Amino acid sequence: MTGPVVVVGDTLLDRDVEGLVNRLCPDSPVPVLDESTAVDRPGGAGLAAVFAAAQGAEVALVTALADDEGGARLSTLLAAAGVRVYPLPLHGATPEKIRLRARGRVLLRHDRGGQPGEPGEPSDAVLRLLAAASAVLVSDYGRGVARQPALRAALAATRAPVVWDPHPRGPAAVPGVHLATPNESEVRELAKTAPGASRLATASRGAQGLRQRWQAGAVAVTLGGDGALLCHAGSTPLVVPAPASAEGDTCGAGDRFAATASIALSRGALVSEAVQAAVEEASAYVAAGGAATALPPPARTAPVTVSRPGGERIGAGAAAAVVAEVRAAGGTVVATGGCFDLLHAGHVATLEAARQLGDCLVVCLNSDASVAGLKGPDRPVVPHGDRSRLLAALSCVDAVMIFDEPTPDAALTWLRPDVWVKGGDYATGGGEPALPEAELLRRWGGHTVVVPYLNGRSTTDMIAAARADGVGGRRTGAGVDGVTRGAR
Repeated sequence: MTGPVVVVGDTLLDRDVEGLVNRLCPDSPVPVLDESTAVDRPGGAGLAAVFAAAQGAEVALVTALADDEGGARLSTLLAAAGVRVYPLPLHGATPEKIRLRARGRVLLRHDRGGQPGEPGEPSDAVLRLLAAASAVLVSDYGRGVARQPALRAALAATRAPVVWDPHPRGPAAVPGVHLATPNESEVRELAKTAPGASRLATASRGAQGLRQRWQAGAVAVTLGGDGALLCHAGSTPLVVPAPASAEGDTCGAGDRFAATASIALSRGALVSEAVQAAVEEASAYVAAGGAATALPPPARTAPVTVSRPGGERIGAGAAAAVVAEVRAAGGTVVATGGCFDLLHAGHVATLEAARQLGDCLVVCLNSDASVAGLKGPDRPVVPHGDRSRLLAALSCVDAVMIFDEPTPDAALTWLRPDVWVKGGDYATGGGEPALPEAELLRRWGGHTVVVPYLNGRSTTDMIAAARADGVGGRRTGAGVDGVTRGAR
C-alpha cells in the first residue's frame, strides 16, 4: 500500500527541565534545581509520530487536542516535525509530563492535566485516512483515544497492518492486529501472569495469552537492553537480542520501537524482520542519548510571546478561552489570518464580514519572523506586538494568536475552526483553485469561505506610495514620514 503511516493515540506535552543542584532547600531537606534549559516535545502518540517522520515516512497523526495553550504548543511542535495532524476534540486539559533533570538524571516527574477527558468523534476525513493507510500504529497511553468506538471500528476494518502499543489502563487491541508491542511490566499486568517463573518464561506465557485473547498475529515483548521476545503462530518464541547493551535515558524507547516496526511493515517486511529492525533502532536510540538528542531541531523552537499589558484578547490562552466558551454553548468558531501590516479599511471589512459568519472570530497573525520570511527583510512595517493590539482593539475580533511558521496550519489544527475566512482578493469567482487551507479544514469537518474585499486597498501599495512620497519630497505632518521611517 502507498498511503501514509497513520499513528492513532493520546498525545501528551513533555517538558525536560535541565539544571544544576548545588544546595538543599533551607526549609526542607530536598535538592534545589537551578534551571538552565527547558525543552518541550510531543509525548505519547505524538512522540511516536515524530520518530516515524524523522525516519523518512509520510506520517499522519490522529489524536485529541484540548482547547488550551498546551494543545496549541503541541500542534506547533508536531507541524514543525513534519507530522500531519488530524485532530479530535478533547474535553479537559492537555496532559503534561514535566521531568526535572540534573546531569542527565531525572530527579522528579511532575504530571499535570488531571483525569483524561473524552475525545470527540472522528471526521469522515479521519475514517478515509485509516482506510488508505500503508500501516497503522495505535500508541495507547490510556487516555481514551483508543477506546473511541468509531475509531475502533475503522481500525478493525482497515486492510493495512496494525501495530498496537498497549497501555494497562487502555482497552484491548482490536481483533486481528498484526503485532502488539507491550513491555515486560505491561505484559505482567495485562496477562496477569503468575510470579515465580523466569523472565523469558513469564514474557512468553504472557505474550501467548495476549495473542490468543486479542486474536493478534504476533506479540513482541520488549525487554529493555536485552532486546525483544516475539511470539507468533508457532509454539517456539523468537528472541531478538539487542546488538549491544547501552546505558542511558530509555524514555521514548518503546515509542521508537513501535514506530520502526510500523514503518517496516508498511514497506512489506515480515513481522520478524520488523521486530529485528525495531530492536536495532531502539537500542541505537538509547545509546545515542534518547529523546534529548533524537528530536529534529525544529521541534525545539520556542513559542512566540508578546508583552501585552491588559491584552486579555491576545495569545493562545485568550483564544483557547474564547473557543472553549463558544463550543460549550454549541456556537460556531470562525477564524481568519494574515500579516495585517498597516491595518487598513480592506482588512476591517474582511474582519467584520468574517465575524458575522459565527459566534466568535479568532485572528491568526503572522509573527515578525513569519512576515519577513514571506515578504522580505523590509517587512513588517509594524511589529507583531503592535499589530496584535490593533486587531484586538476591534469590536469584531474576539482573540488574536500569533504564529511563527510560514503558514497558519499548526494554529488551525489546534483551533479547529468551523469556518476559515479569506478576503475576496484570493478568489474572483473565475474557477480558481481552492484555498490552500481547504484540505486542512476537511480533516475535522470545517470549511473555507471567501468574503467580499474592498478594491484598491493594499498594504504593499500603501508602503510603496509612502516610500515614493518620501523619495519625491517630504509631506508635512508625521503620518507618511513616520511610516517610511518605520519600514527601514
